[in-house]
Amino acid sequence: PTDINATALHEFSRLLRKAFPTVFSSSLVQHEVVADYSHLFTVQGSQPDLVPYMLLAHIDVVPASESDGWDAPPFSAKEIDNFIYGRGTLDDKECVMGILQALEYLLLKGYRPQRGFYIGLGHDEEVSGLNGALNIVRLLKQRNVHLSFLLDEGLLVVDGVMKGLDGPAALIGVSEKGSATVKLSVTSAPGHSSMPPRESSIGILAAAVKRLEDNPMPMLFGQGPERGTFEHLAHKFIFPIRFLASNLWLFAPIVGRLLALKPETNAFSRTTTAVTMFNAGVKVNVLPSVAEAYVNFRIHSAQSLQEVIHETFGIFSYSETSYGFQIIKKSILDSTLRPVICFPGICVANTDSRHFKDLVADIYRFIPIWAKAGDAQRIHGINERISKKNYEDIVGFYFTLIQNCDVKELPETHSGVHEF
Repeated sequence: PTDINATALHEFSRLLRKAFPTVFSSSLVQHEVVADYSHLFTVQGSQPDLVPYMLLAHIDVVPASESDGWDAPPFSAKEIDNFIYGRGTLDDKECVMGILQALEYLLLKGYRPQRGFYIGLGHDEEVSGLNGALNIVRLLKQRNVHLSFLLDEGLLVVDGVMKGLDGPAALIGVSEKGSATVKLSVTSAPGHSSMPPRESSIGILAAAVKRLEDNPMPMLFGQGPERGTFEHLAHKFIFPIRFLASNLWLFAPIVGRLLALKPETNAFSRTTTAVTMFNAGVKVNVLPSVAEAYVNFRIHSAQSLQEVIHETFGIFSYSETSYGFQIIKKSILDSTLRPVICFPGICVANTDSRHFKDLVADIYRFIPIWAKAGDAQRIHGINERISKKNYEDIVGFYFTLIQNCDVKELPETHSGVHEF
């Protein structure tokens, strides 16, 4: 991207070196800068026969302005009532810092992992990761690297977000929705606003956009990984939702219609349609010759891009008995004293992990952020923030995960297995 802030990225690289000196100086860790701004860490394991895994995060953020109504400057990291305010605190600096903080602690304790692993920090995830993540992938391919599993940002621990769900639940993303952006344009003869035609380019395009919004993509609830989500959660719902979720063979259409009532849950059950840009006109008294709109589709796993517009998208594959899923689930439970259930889900956003499909079959998308109702709107929104306690939870999760990955076979899960 041409609008990349190279100065900020270089400053952040210097901050990482200052914040985590042991990571950058340890003989167990090889650090490389990829594509000028991204980072690849290779952590040596004592048992090379164990297949390595990868932890992924990204350092770039979307724009933010204090004039939008923030309670604190969006790049100040100001603390208010035990919350750290700042763009990136939920997407995805908390993972960047949490992963490296956990590794720093482990190295200071003299820990050496048995299973080697990689840490990839991309610098352009918000604009598709074509320079950062993709170049990390190319480098690993050149070295014939294959991974046991990969964990990237993604779904959260939801608490009070899903109506009728009793207690917090950790959603481990086993799939992510595809993405396609379609450009709509209308061309007409320009003219003076004093003699307008019956239909202007803006009016025609606005009508087309309205039709798109009035006719959403078909409901596909029950045909993708979200079905497994509800089957796992059925016993945790209150009646009558428990009854509906326990009998999706009959009630899937009803559950789908209930999910469609809220934007947060509607996204799990269909391909979503979002008009994100509308451009037309350069002068108040001139009829524009061209009007353009951009429509972003987030494609459900059960639907192909060809069904949306001519190409195939949306593949998901996972097994709950796989090493990656079980180790992530165990690490969630081991790193918290709070009761929580874990289950698979579909990630409605796109992540850098999609570029790694040739290196690894098992890709998971999860952040141990404890999200309350309304927190999701802060991601890319106003007053993005994270509590100090939640950041500690994130560090604890990665601290536990790295140690849990040393085992070949998973022991029984129990709380508080690792302390730091």
